[in-house]
Amino acid sequence: MLDMGESVRIMDLAKRVIQLSGFSLKDDRNPLGDIEIRVTGLRPGEKLYEELLIGDNPEGMAHERIMKALESFLVWSELALVLTQLREAAVTEDRQRIGEILTLLVDGYGRKPESSGAQVSIA
Repeated sequence: MLDMGESVRIMDLAKRVIQLSGFSLKDDRNPLGDIEIRVTGLRPGEKLYEELLIGDNPEGMAHERIMKALESFLVWSELALVLTQLREAAVTEDRQRIGEILTLLVDGYGRKPESSGAQVSIA
């Protein structure tokens, strides 16, 4: 993961790209400008921000602006069992069970019990 520095507002970025391309912004102050920016709102599935890490524990690398994510995970043998249980719950349309499984496995989904990662138990 790269340290990209401070966040940049998309409106500021759009204005800068217009300027650096040799065009002018068309707005109320400059109705004869070349390019108008329209704010249309979010489309289905779009995010307001992007999360690069689920946890808050990046590990430094040799270069100070390059980091490695330390995310919890299940080994394949454990994950395969859970996926089988998830499939069974989906086939029987057991929404409550699906929610329980996702809550245990996915950080940020519902309420997750205190866990250090791979110590997930699904019965």
